[in-house]
Amino acid sequence: MIETKRLIIREMVQSDYDALCGILCDEEVMRAAYESAFNLEEAQNWLNRHLKRYEKYGFGLWAVVLKETNEMIGQCGLTMQDWREKEILEIGYLFQKVYWHKGYATEAAIACKEYAFLVLNASSVYSIIRDTNIAPQKVAVRNGMNIIDKDIKNFRNIDMEFFLYSVERTK
Repeated sequence: MIETKRLIIREMVQSDYDALCGILCDEEVMRAAYESAFNLEEAQNWLNRHLKRYEKYGFGLWAVVLKETNEMIGQCGLTMQDWREKEILEIGYLFQKVYWHKGYATEAAIACKEYAFLVLNASSVYSIIRDTNIAPQKVAVRNGMNIIDKDIKNFRNIDMEFFLYSVERTK
């Protein structure tokens, strides 16, 4: 679907479930974004939601596959998210811990931004990132984004502060 120098970004399929669990069920990975890891059922529900998003929108979070090994190392893509009662196009990303700090999230996020602008003809894209989640904030900045808002969101009965990053298409 999308190809970069080191990555293939494609729709997730059911056979990606085990790799997806390696991300969503990892306590350290998920603590930063959601306060705790998902269980196996929540991971399957997550996958099911994205399969439905592909049908409804033609996009969702996609599998990020390392060209060199054909291994799914993360997920990155576009989703429609609610922000202050408005629906926005968000670039989201989550990667296996072993692949953090290697530039993969930035490479994938930039490719998704270009897809949003060039294929979907979006005028702007956003990333919603927890205030304590510093590495993804740096990815957003490398993707040309700036903080434009902040808000409290409740996940699993925990109030968390999130920043809204945005970048507008220039052409």
